[in-house]
Amino acid sequence: MMALDGIAKRNFLVIGRVGMDLCPEPAGTRTRDATSMMVAMGGSSANTAAGLVKLGCNAALVTSVSDDAVGWYCEAQLDHYGIDRTHVKRIRGEERTSLAVYETRVEEHQSVIYRNNAADFQMTVEDVETVDYTAYGALITAGTVFAAEPSRSASFRAFELAREAGLPIIFDVDYRPYSWPSPQVAEEVLSRAGAMSDVIVGNDEEFGFMAGEVAKGQEKARELAASGADIVVYKMGPGGALTFAGTETIRTGIYPAKAVKPTGAGDSFMAGFLAALAGRHSLKDAVLRGSACASIVVARPGCAPAMPDTAELEAFLSSHPGPTAI
Repeated sequence: MMALDGIAKRNFLVIGRVGMDLCPEPAGTRTRDATSMMVAMGGSSANTAAGLVKLGCNAALVTSVSDDAVGWYCEAQLDHYGIDRTHVKRIRGEERTSLAVYETRVEEHQSVIYRNNAADFQMTVEDVETVDYTAYGALITAGTVFAAEPSRSASFRAFELAREAGLPIIFDVDYRPYSWPSPQVAEEVLSRAGAMSDVIVGNDEEFGFMAGEVAKGQEKARELAASGADIVVYKMGPGGALTFAGTETIRTGIYPAKAVKPTGAGDSFMAGFLAALAGRHSLKDAVLRGSACASIVVARPGCAPAMPDTAELEAFLSSHPGPTAI
């Protein structure tokens, strides 16, 4: 699997959004009852980058933020987590950095995400063409970057440039319906991105969406693995995951956790999975370590702040029962 050579360099170029998260405090409080909020960095790509850095890798983010207090906050948070923001561009105009308000509760959980006229969708082809792709080992992105222009064209151009530089492309399907003009556009564009990727991670609903029918999701994941992707991880929530690599199928369980919220699991899984592959763990162990990271994050408030470092992950693995049997 050629993708592993790039991942082993432990130096990732991550394309996608950074935003501000607001969570009512204390845990369990509904937004409508809130009198105080925890503020933290959010955004799928930024969360994954933070998780990678905490696990001993290097990560640089490519995106756009609004030139205002929220955008500046995000820049400061990237610095706090040790994420290279050389390619984070400030923009002026009506576009705004994304804001998410979500509850630290599972029952009747509410997440409200403000993405109208989002600043990160203003990433351009010119922005991605300024990057020296040879300085990195692998490119990571999540499906949200493809939801609108000019970010869509810029991201596909980044895929082309990464391929020319010999970088593997790692794609988290991460389908968010509210970001897209229509399901039909999303299906076409995400399928195109998947066909260009070396490592693809998604859940059963996301692969089903790409296939045009949820029941055909597993078949779609197998098809992507057979047609060019080195690794395809098909996540099934409590049912664990199926990982397809060539002719091999690996079945793994999960680490049960008492969740305090449903958010952040996918970002943390990706960070743990890639950091483990970079550390030359077996593919099965890498999926399990990603699953452990996901369990840790859903059991803590926040997303980026909840990402485990290496010591926390090792302590969890040594003390926690699991994984579940498939």
